[in-house]
Amino acid sequence: MTQTPEPYSQEWLRLPVSYVRQVAEALGERVARWWDDPFDPRDATIELADGTALVWDEESGWRHGRFVSGEQGVRTELADVRYLGGGVLPAPTRVVTLLDDPAYGGASCPEYRRHTHLDDGFDQALAGFVPITA
Repeated sequence: MTQTPEPYSQEWLRLPVSYVRQVAEALGERVARWWDDPFDPRDATIELADGTALVWDEESGWRHGRFVSGEQGVRTELADVRYLGGGVLPAPTRVVTLLDDPAYGGASCPEYRRHTHLDDGFDQALAGFVPITA
């Protein structure tokens, strides 16, 4: 069983970083920059070179839309949002597939889990996305 850090510790807040980094790497040259925002719910943004962005959060998974504003520490705002579906932690290559096929997902926000559910196995799943080393 994977050990997970104590909730709200620095290590716990950083758990999504390896997962989001792997998604950004799967997107390759399409990525302009990315950052995490670690708090209630933990979320992250991948800004794409085409003026759009992907936002992930631990409740509704990935959504895509036109980047309006955002930076680390400030919630990202998107316009014309499409939730990709695929669960809260689809494999990084699956995120690319979902992004590239507009038939997936839709405008309705799914709620796969609540960020307050600290003992539901989600953190163990996040801990399974170990950092990629060169």
